[in-house]
Amino acid sequence: MIVLQSISNVNSKIISDFKFVVAEGDNAIVGRYLVMAVMRFPRPLILPTDSPPSNLPLLPSVFIDSPPLVIDLPPSSLPSVFTRIHSSAIGFTIDSDSGINGLDVEQCFPMQKNITMKLTNNQISPGVWFIGLFNGIGPTRTQSKMIVRGPAYSFAANITVEACTNSMMMGDFCNSPVYPFSCTTSNVNSTLKATTVNETMLENLMTCKSSLKTFCADESVSYIFSFDIINVADEFTIMASDVKFNVTPSNKTSGANDVSLMCFVRHGSMPSVASFDYSSDLSKVPLVIHSPLIGRWYITIVPIDPIKIQDSNVRVCYSVESHVLQCPLGKAGPNCTMDIYTLQTFVRRGPTPFESYYLPVSAGASYTSANFPLEPLLSYSSYNGEPGNIWTYLLLDIPRGAAGGNIHVQLSSDVKINYEVYIRFGGLPSLINRDYHYVNKSIKSDTSMFFMLYDSSDDKINFYIMYAREGTWGFGLRYLNTSHDPSKGPTVMSLSLERFPKRCSSHGDCKFSFDASGLTSYSFCSCDRNHGGIDCSIEIVSHQGHIRQSFFLIVSNAAAILPAYWALRQKALAEWVLFTSSGIASGLYHACDVGAWCALNFNVLQFMDFWLSFMAVISTFLYLATIDEVLKRAIHTAVVILTALMAVTNATRSSNVVLVMVIGALGLLIGWVIELSTKYRSLSFSVRFSLDFSQILQVIKRWICNLIGTLLRRYHWPFALAGFSALSLAILSRTLETSENYWFWHSFWHISIYTSSFFFLCSKANIRSNNCKVFDI
Repeated sequence: MIVLQSISNVNSKIISDFKFVVAEGDNAIVGRYLVMAVMRFPRPLILPTDSPPSNLPLLPSVFIDSPPLVIDLPPSSLPSVFTRIHSSAIGFTIDSDSGINGLDVEQCFPMQKNITMKLTNNQISPGVWFIGLFNGIGPTRTQSKMIVRGPAYSFAANITVEACTNSMMMGDFCNSPVYPFSCTTSNVNSTLKATTVNETMLENLMTCKSSLKTFCADESVSYIFSFDIINVADEFTIMASDVKFNVTPSNKTSGANDVSLMCFVRHGSMPSVASFDYSSDLSKVPLVIHSPLIGRWYITIVPIDPIKIQDSNVRVCYSVESHVLQCPLGKAGPNCTMDIYTLQTFVRRGPTPFESYYLPVSAGASYTSANFPLEPLLSYSSYNGEPGNIWTYLLLDIPRGAAGGNIHVQLSSDVKINYEVYIRFGGLPSLINRDYHYVNKSIKSDTSMFFMLYDSSDDKINFYIMYAREGTWGFGLRYLNTSHDPSKGPTVMSLSLERFPKRCSSHGDCKFSFDASGLTSYSFCSCDRNHGGIDCSIEIVSHQGHIRQSFFLIVSNAAAILPAYWALRQKALAEWVLFTSSGIASGLYHACDVGAWCALNFNVLQFMDFWLSFMAVISTFLYLATIDEVLKRAIHTAVVILTALMAVTNATRSSNVVLVMVIGALGLLIGWVIELSTKYRSLSFSVRFSLDFSQILQVIKRWICNLIGTLLRRYHWPFALAGFSALSLAILSRTLETSENYWFWHSFWHISIYTSSFFFLCSKANIRSNNCKVFDI
């Protein structure tokens, strides 16, 4: 997980290079830009399959600067890039055909061999950004497994964040100024008096304008303004006045009334003609935004003259100002008729950081409990006399650094709950403007992967908002039944910020970590073998399936009895001890891994299992070589040291299987070479060196005949062929192992590898006499 913390300048740029194996990236651009953050990973990092869900953000727009990488694999098996602003992405869905140009959409994309993601200053919102990579998608990627199956990828990354040295400048060359608005309490002007705005709102009017009174611009040349909304506001209005030309046009065919003063407004990032939240022609009507979000707003105003004045010195001049209407303290909603409460934060004590619950002040709630009654908070006056238009608003704040937390919302009652819940980040929600909502079982935020509903009944509502952004959240409770008697069934609500949904459902471990600064935390659930998902609530393996898998993985090691029995019968006590210990260690290890019983520490059992398995395979090869016991003990000692290093460093890598086979075959070959060199050391040369080619061929023919005869006499080849067949099945089962069928093929591996050792041991024959006469060379 890579965390870019506190991108406070909206003029920033992010340039991210992810390159598999190649550790090269774009260099930071200096000069007019200030390099805010540079993060490099020059050494290739290993990205294993099914790594823990290091959830990452969904960047609003991503441009891939690389040729396509064609891989004949399903998308779920490819490493993927997930992006999301301000909070971590879950990364459990993928749509590889959706493209990478959609704005403000939760997406993930298959990883390329070389990939460059670039975000311009028109696409970046200030706050904490998360960037991460996932190898594997779906609930199984959170599942703990004994051995990770599938490809592993190494990658290097370079991330650069650039910004203009002057925060009030923007553009590709940092040459476009941004004019900030300053706000003051203002008298009500005649324009607002003529509206239907409530008089109580006019008493809380804020007027915001630039220090420059008049702006003059050429046609299609824009000015950019910014201002901050600090508190919850009911309405935000932008208006222009004194629209005129700086000089009279020579043709006099166009007047100031013919000019369109287009206004584009966006929250948190720079607006443009192509990307904006709201727009209007200020020369015709002011732009009114209801329930604006808290934070910084940017305004772009572009004069457009349809007649196209030819005079180069003619400019359009105008004055612009904005008005922010706020309700009195404790009031909100339409016409300031609803009640609003700011919840107080109570930090929970415990080892997990940034966990808290929220309670209203002086509302009959006990500060020792996260629950509070709703009835004392209800608004009993409706807007326009509509019974279904009664709202109560709640505000809570998620502190900086807690973006990896989850908002837990619970409502319970003894009778049917008569509330609808609407949630919005940065402002007050409504029936139209909301981020999440719950109305009933069938009407809720099903389209978002960050809305997780657990209980949905008449008397209980329980859901999470996953990885909530840091900042102000608004909750709107819409009360439906005004005739209901609260004393017959009070409704209790609970709002809390938790790091782990449902405490990982009691099927996993709660994991969390911090970024380099120690100010931003990230948390996730590491599920057990039988469960998966972001909260470990998905049952990947049923109870019966778990018993079946455990039985096969443990009992299949009983196949070690076959080679152990034959070694004992042949009085090969060293091999008997080795095969017996290997079968017992493997059974104990798998019993601990499946959660049945751990006789020793898990790491100790894993080391013993792999080390003894490596030794058993290599000892089978050495048993087939007839060499002096002194040399065999020397080879055994070297093998013990080598296999112990393999088992303690990275025992689970698949290449160890091939390496063990190569070591065993090499030991057998060395044994043969030593035996042959010892056997023919004292042979006399009765025939001197001769250039007679026929005599040389006769010598080679006799030597090959002697070698073949020795091999045929030394081994029972039907058993040897059966051993090679069983070994081939073992290798095949190893290659077929995946996360889903691991239990079956690994159990088959136990049976086939021990059976192959048994057949190889049986293939060795006792040589009593030589049928071929030893010849002289």
